[in-house]
Amino acid sequence: MGWLDRTAAAVLALGVLALLTGLLPLERVVESLDGVVPTLVFLAALVVLAELARRAQVFELVAARLTVVARGNYVVLFLLCTAFAALTTVFLNLETTAVLVTPVLLALAARAGISPLPLAMTTVWLAGTAGLLLPVSNLTNLLAGDRLHVSAGEFAARMWLPQAAAAGVTMVFLWVFHWRLRQRGEPRYVPPEAERAKDRVLTAAAWVACAGFAVAVLLDVEPWLAACGAAALLVVAFVVRDRAALGWGLLPWRLPAFVTGLVLIVATLGEYGLAGAMAEVTAAEPYRTAAVGAVLANLVNAVPAYLATQTAIPVTEPDLVFALLIGTNAGALVTPWASLSTLLWLETCARHDVRVPMTRFVLTGAGLALVAVAAATWTLVGTA
Repeated sequence: MGWLDRTAAAVLALGVLALLTGLLPLERVVESLDGVVPTLVFLAALVVLAELARRAQVFELVAARLTVVARGNYVVLFLLCTAFAALTTVFLNLETTAVLVTPVLLALAARAGISPLPLAMTTVWLAGTAGLLLPVSNLTNLLAGDRLHVSAGEFAARMWLPQAAAAGVTMVFLWVFHWRLRQRGEPRYVPPEAERAKDRVLTAAAWVACAGFAVAVLLDVEPWLAACGAAALLVVAFVVRDRAALGWGLLPWRLPAFVTGLVLIVATLGEYGLAGAMAEVTAAEPYRTAAVGAVLANLVNAVPAYLATQTAIPVTEPDLVFALLIGTNAGALVTPWASLSTLLWLETCARHDVRVPMTRFVLTGAGLALVAVAAATWTLVGTA
C-alpha cells in the first residue's frame, strides 16, 4: 500500500471514527452523503473510462501526433500541448490530466529529446486552472453543481470567461518560466516518427466512448450516468478484444474513500461552529471568498477547503460559490498537497526520474495562483 493509499484510508478512518464516537450524528451522515453518492459513482466510472482509454492508446497516439504535427517548432508544440492538457481537464477531470497525460508527454519528451520539465509543468498547472468550465472538470465543481442545481450549460455560461482568463494567464506563465528558449535550451527539436494503434478497433471504441461522454455532458445528461455509460461501452469492447486487460484493479477505491472521509470530517466540524466561523471570514464578498478558498486549499487541500467554506455560503448566492471554486481550483498551485492531482503528478514525475525544483515550483506557482485567481474573479464579478 502506497502513501497515497494510506492517506485515503486514514482520512476515511477519521470520518468513520467521528460517527462511531457520536461526534457526528447519524442523521447528519445521511444528509451529508446523500448528495455525494452520485459524485462518487461518477469518479469511479471516470477513472475506469480514462484508464481503459489509456490502455487503448488514445492519449499516447494523440500526444505523438501533436509532436509530429508541430514539426520541431516549439511554439506550435506549446499551443498544441496546452490545448491537449486543457481539453483533457475540461472533459475528463483534472486527475486524468495529472495521472494519464503526464506520463505520455514525458515519454514523448524522452523520445524526441525534449526537456521534460516544460511538458510536466504544462499538465500540472492546466490541471488546476483549466478545471473551471464544466461540473465534470473537477470534484469541487461537481459538488457545487449539485448544491446549486445548475446544468452543465448554465455552469459553463457563467464560468467560460473566468476559465478563459485563468487559462490565458497560465499560458503566459508557462511560456515565460518554462517554454521560452532561455528555459528549454534548444531552438528546435527532432519530431519522432508517427505511431500506429496496436488495436484499431479498441482505439476507435475508446474514441467513441470518450466523445460520447463529452457530448452527453454538454447535453446535460447526469454526469454519473454519462460516465457509467461510456465506461460500460469501453468495458464491452475490452471484453471482446482484450479481456486480460480487465480486472478488479481497474475499480478505484482511493479517491472515493478520500472524498467520503473528508465529507464526514467537515460535517463533524460543522456541528461545532464551522459555518459561523467561515461566514465571518468570507464576509459574503467574491474576492475575499476566492482568496480564502485559495489560502485554505494550499494549507489543507482543495476539497476540504471547498467543503468547509461552502457551509458559509447560502445557495441564493451562486456567484460566491463560483468565486470559491476559482480559489480552490486555480489557487491550489503552491503547495504539493494543495490538490490530489498535484500529489499524483509528483509521484508520476518521480517514477520517470524528472526532477521538480521545489523552490521554483512553489514560487512560480504562488505567482500564477495570485494572478489567475485575481483575473478569473475579476471577470466573474465584472459579468455579474
